[in-house]
Amino acid sequence: MSEPPWGPVHRDIVDLLADHPADVPAVVDHLTKLQDMLVRLPPLLDSCPLADFNKLYLVITSTVLDGLYADRFVDPVFLSRLDVEFAARYFDALRLWSDQSPSTPKAWACLFERMRGPDARPLPSAAAGVNAHINFDLPFALVTTFDHLESEPVDGSDQHRDYLEINKIFAEKIPSLRRGYLERWQLLIDMLNGDIDDWYQGELIGYTRDVAWRNAQRIWRCRHDPHRHERERRRLDETSAALGRLLLSPLGAFLQ
Repeated sequence: MSEPPWGPVHRDIVDLLADHPADVPAVVDHLTKLQDMLVRLPPLLDSCPLADFNKLYLVITSTVLDGLYADRFVDPVFLSRLDVEFAARYFDALRLWSDQSPSTPKAWACLFERMRGPDARPLPSAAAGVNAHINFDLPFALVTTFDHLESEPVDGSDQHRDYLEINKIFAEKIPSLRRGYLERWQLLIDMLNGDIDDWYQGELIGYTRDVAWRNAQRIWRCRHDPHRHERERRRLDETSAALGRLLLSPLGAFLQ
């Protein structure tokens, strides 16, 4: 009998995923508990590839929660709902992988498959998770959110401005997050580069999230057409998976 996907913490993770977070504080709580479990997953323990992404996701979501408490957003109901829908897709992918389901999105499977490997470096692992979550999960989370709120993704709306405000949160947190993934020799190169790498990563996140917004608008127009909707899902899953495999390849690790 093969070992379960999450090894000695499999039951703990399955039990955690049985509960569906209903608000942003619950999402932060889930991510915190999941992080504590992932860093206990052998053989890599603290360097678990999924933990590298989950740590980043936890920091960003915690900052969003702080922003909600501080009235940073124009439409907090929208941002809160989007955060919950967004997290739900990540937790759903984890549930499918826990069940060893062939329905696990390819965008996530390429990262989950590296859990046992010794060659997944922290920064590429985190980048692969961000790729799956933004390029694949986010468009559908946006559509579900707008459908629930009986609104729609309109450029220049209050919801769109709040969506763009998240780019600023990434820009605020990227420098310390990225350096936390680097080895000593990489930190030296990073110091020589000055702020260029931080600026580039921030611009890349902004561009990627803009593409996700455009894809959400595209999916919104076909949300009542099951065939077109499934075609869009497959397109985004395959595209995200291809990019994820590149990020996790030796070439991707070198470029980062």
